[in-house]
Amino acid sequence: MKHLVFTWIALIIVLVAAPLAGKPPIMTPADTPVLGEVDPFIIKHVYESKNIEASLADLQNDDAYQTLIKKHKLKLFGGPMLGCVTSNSAKIWLRTPAAAKVQIIIDRGAGPDARTPAPIKTDVLTTSAKNDFTVVVPIENLKPFTHYHYDVLVNGENAMPKPLPTFRTSPAPGQKVKFATAFGGGARYVSEKERMWDTVAKFRPHAFLFLGDNIYIDEPQHRGKQRAMYYRRQLRPEFQRLTSQAAAYAIWDDHDFGKNDTAGGLDPFKPDWKVPAWRIFKENWVNPAYGGGEKQPGCWYDFHIGDVHFIMTDGRYYRDFKQGTMLGPVQKKWLLNTLSNSKATFKVIASGTLWTEHADKGGKDSWWGVRKEREEIFSLIDKQKIPGVMLISADRHRTDIYKIERPNGYDLYEFETSKLTNNHTHPTKKQALFSYNKGNFFGMLNFDLTKSDPEMTFQC
Repeated sequence: MKHLVFTWIALIIVLVAAPLAGKPPIMTPADTPVLGEVDPFIIKHVYESKNIEASLADLQNDDAYQTLIKKHKLKLFGGPMLGCVTSNSAKIWLRTPAAAKVQIIIDRGAGPDARTPAPIKTDVLTTSAKNDFTVVVPIENLKPFTHYHYDVLVNGENAMPKPLPTFRTSPAPGQKVKFATAFGGGARYVSEKERMWDTVAKFRPHAFLFLGDNIYIDEPQHRGKQRAMYYRRQLRPEFQRLTSQAAAYAIWDDHDFGKNDTAGGLDPFKPDWKVPAWRIFKENWVNPAYGGGEKQPGCWYDFHIGDVHFIMTDGRYYRDFKQGTMLGPVQKKWLLNTLSNSKATFKVIASGTLWTEHADKGGKDSWWGVRKEREEIFSLIDKQKIPGVMLISADRHRTDIYKIERPNGYDLYEFETSKLTNNHTHPTKKQALFSYNKGNFFGMLNFDLTKSDPEMTFQC
């Protein structure tokens, strides 16, 4: 049996209170370095643009934009963001303020890992307006569970401040190691709370799982507003410091997919805002996959960190509670097959909304609203005796632990947390084994695969 060890460590972050935000963005204070000046420009020229397709491409001939870029020496307009880390490869996402040639230079890290005859140089790639000046740079030929540091060259010039960011490749399958994965949701852009990303980074997680409401947009038909909200978050140095060193894996929830409590429906292409919103999401993350691609859009996928299998689900794009589904038929089939075939020690199934029967709103915005589909998944675990499954989720602005009793199998445990940078708080739940809502927080899954009976310890 694989052990789950629960410890509650409350990290209470005392922050200056800000008024509860509605849909309008919360502005960055004018005295904030770089963003104090760049943020209002983004809001005025992209977010508030009458052009619903507004992007950086519209600013290329704007003298005021060019002046801002030169004044603040912005070689990057987002990133680098690390992702898709395996035992021998990784990818790095970044955005430049205009078309540029980019290259990554990778070297071994400090200490015993610092033994390499020459750095690895990636191919030179070019950013363009087609993908909103973003690019994903693949890195190959790395060693398992090894530290590397890297620099970014933009048009041949170094773009990263010192010290250079460092990351660690994933362990190889079967490798007996310890590592931690952080996760959470509820990350409205609130300038004075952006330091949360530095707080997470101090724990040195191997990866961070963004479980939805990663930013708040609530404008599914306005691509300019969607882009603007990504720009301002990606320009925060705190966010850059975390995502340059911990691999980022993202799914969406209602506020970064559509509007509050959005259900996209079974048609992959209707409403007609769904595919464009999906393309904006793809531009701004570095996931291993995005659902079934152009023929079956979405944000579900899976990946491994050593002997831990992470299964990321999309509970919005195909949600139709009248039809009894959170996932839609294609994603559900994929999820069941993925679970059945997994040989990992632990399987972590991630959802943007709660799994428990004690969910808020009587289950109208959670898995309890599609009980038959939820039972299909849980019954498969029972019948096939699939070991080591745990559930994680976000959406509610607190941290919870629930036990979901299974009379014909082992009880499932759910860990929910979703108040990374939000102001708004939801009441604690008496039905939970643990429920906490003070300040801002995130979750940590600490895996110890060195033991003969491997353990996972959860921390808030």
